[in-house]
Amino acid sequence: MEDTVKNKPGTDELIKEIAFELEERKAENVAAIDVREHNSWTDYFIIATATSQGHMRGLLRNMRSFLSERDIEFKNRYKHVDDYSWIFIDCGFMVIHLMDEDTREFYDLEKLWFNGRSVYSSKPS
Repeated sequence: MEDTVKNKPGTDELIKEIAFELEERKAENVAAIDVREHNSWTDYFIIATATSQGHMRGLLRNMRSFLSERDIEFKNRYKHVDDYSWIFIDCGFMVIHLMDEDTREFYDLEKLWFNGRSVYSSKPS
């Protein structure tokens, strides 16, 4: 699916749909960033905060189903860091970062990728 989604019109809408699904599952501060102009290995980051390890595992299970229904495959499955403080879901054209609050604050990916275009944000402006 990667090649068919990557540069297809409507990709922003798909990214927004995924971000909204995370928000609907009570993920906090969901953000989606288009990093195509600044990154050679992926096009989008979706970043979301989970409120507990159980919540993070639930978000992961939900994302597996949600993405599978849309024929989006995980590349190299997924990786988790430090007992579920950060789950990294690599789908090729997008990477979903599920993080606990402390890890998200420490790595501050939005600040690191500040030059990317915001596609979705659940934070009030």
